[in-house]
Amino acid sequence: MATAHDLSALATSPDAEAGLEEGDLSLALAGAELLDLVDVQAALLVGDRILPVVSPRHVDTMLAEAASAIVQNSPYETVEGWLWRRGRDLAARYRSAREVTASGEAARTYRHPFRRAHPVVDPTALSHATERITSGDPILVGLAAAVGLAEPPAREAEGLSDDEATILTAVHEAVTELAAERRRRSVEQAAYDNIWRAP
Repeated sequence: MATAHDLSALATSPDAEAGLEEGDLSLALAGAELLDLVDVQAALLVGDRILPVVSPRHVDTMLAEAASAIVQNSPYETVEGWLWRRGRDLAARYRSAREVTASGEAARTYRHPFRRAHPVVDPTALSHATERITSGDPILVGLAAAVGLAEPPAREAEGLSDDEATILTAVHEAVTELAAERRRRSVEQAAYDNIWRAP
């Protein structure tokens, strides 16, 4: 399914929101990987626990890496735990993988090493992702909606298996939790700044 790559491609679209949060995207990408692992039967959900099954064949490097990251021992890992652990800096890693694919080598700015590079857009990947969104693919729409790249579906659970619904719900809850944490830190920082500005 390559759901994670499709989501990453959508994030580089010229139509993507400029305020897209990297942490939100990382959590959603971790969810996308888990959805793909379940789809290729490399992982099995029992309740909210992720059980390893077999190493997947004929998958891309990032998904193979994700499969190798599944906790192998009981009591295994929860979906929520996976999102936070696997999702750490995952958006940046997908961006780097896309740059390598686009250029044949890691994209670097030699004359200006600290200049922020423009996102690399793969037209083929973006076209595939856009087609899935346009067709109403419930998985990609659900993930994209979690990070603000698509409108939430009218009926969120429609067309989803129980496992898919479990993972998507966990992604939405994790993104909401991260947003709440950002707000809390912003309020604390504002209060701290006001103390120092006070006469």
